[in-house]
Amino acid sequence: MTLSTALAWAIDLLAVLLLALGLKGLSKVRSARSANGLAALAMGLAVLGLLIQQPLSAVAWLWIVIGSAVGGLAGLVMARRVPMTAMPETVALFNGCGGMASLLVALGVALFGAGEAGLVEGISIVISVFVGAITFTGSLVAMGKLQGWIDTPGWTQSQVRHGVNIALAVAALVGAFSLPADPAGAGLWLLLLAASLLGIGVTLPIGGADMPVVISLLNSYSGVAAAAAGFVVGSPLLIVAGAMVGAAGLILTQVMCTAMNRSLLNVLFGGALGGGGGGPVGGGGDEAGYTRITSCSAEECALALENAERVVFVPGYGLAVAQAQHALRELAKLLEANGTEVTYAIHPVAGRMPGHMNVLLAEADVPYEQLVEMDAINPEFPRTDVVIVLGANDVVNPDAKTDSSSPLYGMPVLEVDQARQVFVVKRSLGAGYAGIKNALFELPQTAMVFGDAKVVLNGLASELRDLGFGKKTAA
Repeated sequence: MTLSTALAWAIDLLAVLLLALGLKGLSKVRSARSANGLAALAMGLAVLGLLIQQPLSAVAWLWIVIGSAVGGLAGLVMARRVPMTAMPETVALFNGCGGMASLLVALGVALFGAGEAGLVEGISIVISVFVGAITFTGSLVAMGKLQGWIDTPGWTQSQVRHGVNIALAVAALVGAFSLPADPAGAGLWLLLLAASLLGIGVTLPIGGADMPVVISLLNSYSGVAAAAAGFVVGSPLLIVAGAMVGAAGLILTQVMCTAMNRSLLNVLFGGALGGGGGGPVGGGGDEAGYTRITSCSAEECALALENAERVVFVPGYGLAVAQAQHALRELAKLLEANGTEVTYAIHPVAGRMPGHMNVLLAEADVPYEQLVEMDAINPEFPRTDVVIVLGANDVVNPDAKTDSSSPLYGMPVLEVDQARQVFVVKRSLGAGYAGIKNALFELPQTAMVFGDAKVVLNGLASELRDLGFGKKTAA
């Protein structure tokens, strides 16, 4: 073993350890930032370890430096400019980039080094091309649907789509079996084309309500493609990293399916939540159909908060859109200083991604101990004086528990309707992610507070100060 090879193996081992520590640290909000740094360092070491073993020309180094600079700059710009509300779309795009990277690695080996590839490498090329292409095109479709750029064609809601997808899968299989005879021939391009179209065909029929599950699954796919690429280039680190991402993605997908009371097969092949994949992707929806709506002002809401002993906030997508987490924290401080017990009810898919609300509230220094998951908070709602729902919709819809005809039926929700008083802060009566009306809005104990979440929360804080809460805080 040469010195460069031994050094590369040592670097790879260190990178694997750092990556494992990084993934472990991501499980807690307090350690997530440093853990992300460890994982980034691990990936940097992984690249360094690979380059040490490669005899590269000056031109090759130049391309590597240029590519790293362009990619790093693009990542920095996106990290600083993309709002929290666009995080699902960003994750989808990153998944697609991961799939494309693995795909390009496999294509490079197939086109320029397949003559030296053994059985394992050949199978890995097929898997990497197939899964990488599906991940890339599927992720782009998912991002486009979340952004509202892509609508769901009507034909994808019929049985025709299954026939088309099966035909594409068979074509990909034919291309895969023809690779050993001619690794760089027509079979490779047939596999690439069929898999790319299959990624579109599988993702296109799925509606907005199920899109977070699909993004999580595509994340797992990107890990599988990376692990296969690791076998292609003989990189143990890439195999380990890809396996970790693939396993984590599957676990997250299962968590989301459980939270939505859906099976993965139903999401992928049974149509989308809300009666088909053509449901609205971003919410909005129709405001008609409500007949018993009660609205109130911030002043009336503040009066209810004044005498409340226990208040639960339910943060949702509307809070993220308004960037109102800091205003929410200030309001909570006023209530806590007055002796009010304050907690935050977190649904597993609140904000459209697991952990979305946790990260958002952590930005405002909300104590992590006050974030209570759905299963723990639901029994507490009957003894709660006031619940303030901030932009959440489908995750608090009581029809999920009582109306068997509702497309949400069976989905676990936050049982805020059990509280004594509920205030829902929304800009309008527009539908949520699933595109249906919310029965909570018409309950006798519910009052709508219309407006931007940040404006409403600042108004509530101002009203409470007028009632003397600020003086109590100062004292």
